Amino acid sequence: MSVIIRETRAMGRAAWLALLAAGLVALTASLGVIFIGEVMGQTPCVLCWFQRAFMFPLAIMLAIAAYRSDRGVFAYAVPLAAIGWVVALYHLLLYQGVIPEAVQPCGAGPSCADGAMTLSGGIPLPLLSLGAFSAIIILIFFYRRSKS
Repeated sequence: MSVIIRETRAMGRAAWLALLAAGLVALTASLGVIFIGEVMGQTPCVLCWFQRAFMFPLAIMLAIAAYRSDRGVFAYAVPLAAIGWVVALYHLLLYQGVIPEAVQPCGAGPSCADGAMTLSGGIPLPLLSLGAFSAIIILIFFYRRSKS
């Protein structure tokens, strides 16, 4: 009986840590883009703004959900992260040239195609955004599976 109780507590702790990790990913991504925009002086394009619009609230929502061990976090955080993921994927495909630009999201403002919009030796910002949204979704799915 005590083994079952310990496993349940360990699973509950692992689930909470997954939710906390998702919140930390969102917070790190949010602080990172603020640093890139405000400190490094790089103005984001339209698609970058849309990705920010989906990432910034996730940092707050996931922090509150982790504090409250909110089982309902899946219902409101995953749709937000999934929409951000789709925007990031579309942006990355445009950046890579896989999708031709019918509407040029980077045309009016700064271009994401230049070398200034990469980090750590050429990793494009849309790829980092896609990775962050992917990690958040995976961690929330793990949280949901572990809590049930």
